[in-house]
Parts: sequence; structure tokens; C-alpha cells
Amino acid sequence: MADVTHELLKTQLRQLRLPTMGREFEKLARDAAATNQNYAQFLLRLTELELAARATNAVATRIKDAGFPVEKDFDTYDFTAMSSLSKPKILELARCEWITQKSNCCLIGSHGTGKTHISIGLGLAACRSGLRVRFFTAAELVNRLEKEQKQYTLDRFLTQLDRVHLLICDELGYVTMSRGGVELLFRVFADRYERGSILVTSNLPFSEWNQIFQGERMTAALLDRLTHHSHIFEMNGESYRFRESMKTRKGRKAE
Repeated sequence: MADVTHELLKTQLRQLRLPTMGREFEKLARDAAATNQNYAQFLLRLTELELAARATNAVATRIKDAGFPVEKDFDTYDFTAMSSLSKPKILELARCEWITQKSNCCLIGSHGTGKTHISIGLGLAACRSGLRVRFFTAAELVNRLEKEQKQYTLDRFLTQLDRVHLLICDELGYVTMSRGGVELLFRVFADRYERGSILVTSNLPFSEWNQIFQGERMTAALLDRLTHHSHIFEMNGESYRFRESMKTRKGRKAE
């Protein structure tokens, strides 16, 4: 009789979309009997496991949907290699209050200094805080915008971006864009002003952004919006990637 009851309970928990409770209730029931827990204590522990599993799955889904090229956290970034970058300030940003305040973040600096690494770390922190994130290189985002425009689905895609709490635009300035692509990117940035956060990484200082946006008027309008409520970090110096690769080589030689 007990086996029939258990199978029926498993079936009903699946129908109720409570898979963790379905997997764990037998073990927890044995533990409850062994420790003289009452029904409420048993049920409380069972629901705690279900909620914890849902929270873990939700984080994994947000990270997957963000589209990070890789997952990189701050514990693998050598802050001592970039003296101009404040570790306490970055870790403070990882609390994500700037995103809920709809502020922006700009990481400006030369090639190989870890701008993408930091942007991914902040994006992962946002996903773990329950926020929706999308990651694109500037070239990928412009290509996607142009594609959606050609297919007459641009408004739908812009609506999707509008629901995102943090939009990461990586490597702005690395690739030349068409005039139409630049205008579409400007539209995305402008539409998010005080409505959603943007994190931008670029190898070009702000004074050279007119090379990206092909004119002083559009550049000035963009920078006015982007930097109004923004955390700006200059990341210049010896290539972080070069230093890390040299460390790896030395380690291999030592072996």
C-alpha cells in the first residue's frame, strides 16, 4: 500500500511541477521519522529544497540567456596587474545597486587589459541577483539590429532588449560599422537612458568616439546620456592577457 501511495504522490508532484519534492520526499520522510519531526517540520524542509532548486535553476537560466562568451568571475582576475582599477569599487558594483538605479558603467582602456573579464563578472553578479542580462559585442549587436530591421522584426527585438536590466556592449570601437548600424546602436543606447543600465567596454577614449559614431553631434548626444549617471573606469597599461600568458609559460617551464 505504501508503494502505491508513494508512486501516486510522485505522479501528482510531477503534475504540480514540484520535481525536487518528488525526488526528495521519501528520504526526508525517513529522516523525519528517525528524528521525531512533526508534519509541519517535514513539509517545511521539503518546500525549502524545492525553492532552493528553483532558485538555482533560475540563476542558471538567466546566465544561459545572457549569452556570455565564457563565464569569468573576479576570483580569476588579478587586480594587482591593473593598478588603475579599484578592486573594492568593482566588488561594490557587483552588489548591483547601480543596475537597480539604472546607472551605466564604462570600461575604457587599451587591448588586453581585462575589460571583457570585468564586464562578464559584473554580468554574472547581476544574474545571480535576479536581474536579466544580455551580452553582445558591439559588432554582434549591430549585426543583429540590422538583421532584425531587414526582417521587419526590429521592434520586437528592441522590446526584448527593453526588458533587460543590464545590456553589455563589449568591444565598442574595435570594428567599423555602417552608418545605418551606428544609427541603430545609437537608438538602443538612447532608448535605455534612465530606463535601463548599459555596460560598455571600449579601446577608444571618449575623445575618439566620433570615429565610432561618425560625427560630433551624434557622439556628443550619446556621451551626454551614457555618462550622465555612470561609473567610469580607465584600464590602461601593460596587456593583462600578455602578463597572464607569460605566467602560464613560466609555470610550464618550471614543470
